[in-house]
Amino acid sequence: MLPSQAWIATRPSKYTIGAMAMPPAVRFCDGQVPDKMRLMQKIALILASASPRRKELLRRVGLQPEVHPPDVDETIIAGESPAALATRLASAKCRQVADALDAGSDRLILAADTVVVVDQAILGKPVDQDDARCMLESLSGRTHQVMTGVSLHRTDTRRQADGIGVTDVRFRVLDTAWIDWYLATGEPQDKAGAYGIQGAGAVLVDSIRGSWSNVVGLPLEMLPGWLEALGLSFQDLSVQPTRLP
Repeated sequence: MLPSQAWIATRPSKYTIGAMAMPPAVRFCDGQVPDKMRLMQKIALILASASPRRKELLRRVGLQPEVHPPDVDETIIAGESPAALATRLASAKCRQVADALDAGSDRLILAADTVVVVDQAILGKPVDQDDARCMLESLSGRTHQVMTGVSLHRTDTRRQADGIGVTDVRFRVLDTAWIDWYLATGEPQDKAGAYGIQGAGAVLVDSIRGSWSNVVGLPLEMLPGWLEALGLSFQDLSVQPTRLP
């Protein structure tokens, strides 16, 4: 059984490759959050991650996190399952940043760790082109799992909530031409599993079951439930975004 199983997104997704795009990003007229809107934030959001993709996902739902990248040893413990690894690293990142901040301040820290899993083997970021090619070949024509462990911590109450999102991703059959083309985009080099579903890697995917944003790096659909576990609502963080045409 996976940890925090009640929080795993198990609802089938209706989205396939033809309808996989996220909603358009929310924008402000001058590209900045107005001071009046900043005042509406009841608790500051700290993103314990250097991932620009997680920051962009939060921005798309109207949140403007302050980024505090953690420095955590991500070595896998012998016998550790992929789900246990993702949740452990997310929790460790969250605690590290929390310890560096004032305990009495009113802040919410969010940390995450994403792993790509095929046949219970964890695919990290490729070390070179040959490694990326091997990863893509192992995913070709098969279903794999993307697991994102998430940890949230309130600095004022010291309460913490941990959970995990799991998405099944099925790749189309990739021949040499497909793999050569994708390697040439340069996308695989800094991506776990050697692909990015939010970019050119989307065309490698046949279908997904579960959360699209989880594959990118953060299951947004599950965020409100985690906030409620800490006595917060999404509106406690939202800046009430204005969408432009």
